[in-house]
Amino acid sequence: MTNVPTDLLRTLVTVVDLGSYTRAAASLGVTQPAVSAQIKRLHILLGTELFERSTQGVRLTPAGELVVGRARRLLSLNDEILDCAHAGAERSDLVVRIGTPSDFVASVLPETFARFRARRQGVRFIVRSDFTEALTRQFHAGELDLLFHLSPSKPHDARHCEEQEVVWVRGGQPLRLDLNRPIPLVSYGEPSVYYRLAIKTLRAAGLEYEHVFMGPSMHSLINAVGAGLGIMLFTRRRARAVGLTSWDDAPLPKPTPLYSGIYVRESGAREIYEQLADEVAAVIHGPPDVQARIYAAIAPLGKASSAA
Repeated sequence: MTNVPTDLLRTLVTVVDLGSYTRAAASLGVTQPAVSAQIKRLHILLGTELFERSTQGVRLTPAGELVVGRARRLLSLNDEILDCAHAGAERSDLVVRIGTPSDFVASVLPETFARFRARRQGVRFIVRSDFTEALTRQFHAGELDLLFHLSPSKPHDARHCEEQEVVWVRGGQPLRLDLNRPIPLVSYGEPSVYYRLAIKTLRAAGLEYEHVFMGPSMHSLINAVGAGLGIMLFTRRRARAVGLTSWDDAPLPKPTPLYSGIYVRESGAREIYEQLADEVAAVIHGPPDVQARIYAAIAPLGKASSAA
């Protein structure tokens, strides 16, 4: 009987989740040709094509959809076996490992965690804030139990998913732009989904740009935009929550939406993971005024240096 190596399945799932061979290669720490070779080997082993050949980007065939769903289940069992093997002595506390690509989300989470732990005294949390691709790699490796994901493509198999309108934001004072000169951008830099979407949007319109400020945290970016140094992209919901001005009549092209998703690890204490994911979703996907209230309370303390 033919055995399908789990590393090939993990590569397949990563390609699907990140939407491209290039991003999957970066996430897995290998070259793009290596990813292509693994997918080709998987095609040969299974005797069928998993991706449509006639479309741009990554799109699964009907057979591919079936394989990916089962691959996730197999990888989950694989990770669960590793957990059992390395568990060692039984522990009374449950540690929930959470990855968030946003210091805003990391800031609003503690209040939700406090309420959750008040009901479940044996639960502890470890929160990691980093860029999306690094966290996705950790999630697929079984190093995270919950993942908060922001992506230009609609998430697959997310427990919660919401389309987020993206807008240009500026400071309180009107900012005059000369479209014959480079557009002044404020951003986290290359690993950020906002950065990539801003560049893609401006390039598609044939507009030049320059990076006038790259900051390590949301607070530094808010200050730069507020001072009128430049403009940046934010989801409308997030812009409202942090008090930034959406520039709806900007003389710039409209960016495409982003998708926020919450992924839950299939193995481990899934019931608890799902309950926590549901409560966090009620906050980060809830009314902007709720987010604004929470952010206003913790903003003076929120100095995390992470990004989306």
